[in-house]
Amino acid sequence: MRALSVTPIHLPPEEIARRQARYDRLAPAGLTIELRDVGPGAPPALDDEESIRVSEREVAAALAAAGDGWDVLFPDCVLDPAVPDGPADQRVPVNGLLRLSSMALAAKNVRFGAVVRNEAIGEELGRRLKAYGLDAYVAGIAVLELPFDAVAEGETWNAALGEAVGALAAQGAAAVINGCSAVDVDEGRFAAEVVDPTALALQVLVAGRAS
Repeated sequence: MRALSVTPIHLPPEEIARRQARYDRLAPAGLTIELRDVGPGAPPALDDEESIRVSEREVAAALAAAGDGWDVLFPDCVLDPAVPDGPADQRVPVNGLLRLSSMALAAKNVRFGAVVRNEAIGEELGRRLKAYGLDAYVAGIAVLELPFDAVAEGETWNAALGEAVGALAAQGAAAVINGCSAVDVDEGRFAAEVVDPTALALQVLVAGRAS
């Protein structure tokens, strides 16, 4: 199974390489993922509503130009830019890390929360979950208020997680989606299970293909 992933923002080669190595590590047997930069027309970070909409437009264009030879396409972003809310008539299916991971949790009747880097991302993630019909499963969304550099600095991100996950657990979250597709999270030290949406989504992709 061959998958193409497109970044939501324009990234330098070293960050593309870091994220590609992460996909190589997380991909289950039978799945090969190629990560491509979306291009210079996309913003360098998602910090407000405008940058999110520009990202969505550029990701849609990149996915449309993906070419042949792919079994599935998806954005390298937990906001699922350019991912259809429901079924779409497309030659190559476009799926989303958030849709796959959140629906997998809901299918197990797990009430979950999410943590995100900033307020704009939190608002968009909430809109996405509502569009997917998952409001009843969402305990809340916590904003970490971190700079973009924290995405590549796992230590900074993990240091901010504890209090946010604790608050979401107190609101009834049994699991918390880590609201960035490119962050490695320390396991086993939080008040609720912290879910890596990328790892879970890739597992669901392969399981769905095999069924």
